[in-house]
Amino acid sequence: MAKIIVYNNDTDRMETYYRGLSEAMPYNTGRTLTVREFRGASRSNTLWTTKRTMTSWNSQRRLYGAPIPVGYAFRRAWEGGHAGQSQHYAGTAFDVGQKWTNAQRATLRNSAKNSGLWSYVEPLSISPTWVHFDRRQSPPACSSGGYPLIRRGSLSVYVLIAQDDLNTLGYSTGGLDGIFGNNTYNAVRRYQASRGLAVDGIIGCNTWRSLQENVVGTGRTATTLD
Repeated sequence: MAKIIVYNNDTDRMETYYRGLSEAMPYNTGRTLTVREFRGASRSNTLWTTKRTMTSWNSQRRLYGAPIPVGYAFRRAWEGGHAGQSQHYAGTAFDVGQKWTNAQRATLRNSAKNSGLWSYVEPLSISPTWVHFDRRQSPPACSSGGYPLIRRGSLSVYVLIAQDDLNTLGYSTGGLDGIFGNNTYNAVRRYQASRGLAVDGIIGCNTWRSLQENVVGTGRTATTLD
């Protein structure tokens, strides 16, 4: 049984669901994406995504008109496997079609690019043996891209990443809920002070870089929460 936290973009609320691995993801229609497929190579039983990501998947699947095999979707940052500020850690990205022919991948990539459903579709030159598309939030905090700035009062899957990072590093946020409250704010300040960063309680470009550099691929710790 997996715990799935969903940021509902329509209501600006965090929602929690419990589903078996063979069940459909929340907001998935037609059972075209199971929890097991979304979890992919992750071994975490706590996952997260956004309603907007799921509805984009539903529409893309209808446009394509056939099953889309998912190679990688969700990962937690401490599990690694992706770049520092990868959208896979946010639960908003899909890498698909790894076992397809080049022609099949080209058809899906063109469909995804032309659909207007995704924030980003990776070009062939970057991922020639799979198709990547994601529903990331913009604008990024860093000019080079990545995650958006978050602060006290924010609700999002990016808050979940930050809370996961902080707890894994030993800076307790008091929970893993995607809500940037006082406990998360104080944990950010403690972390910033310990790393020589500006102590403002805001996770912008420099704090994101520091958190991800210290967490990605390091593995679960005694203070990691689920």
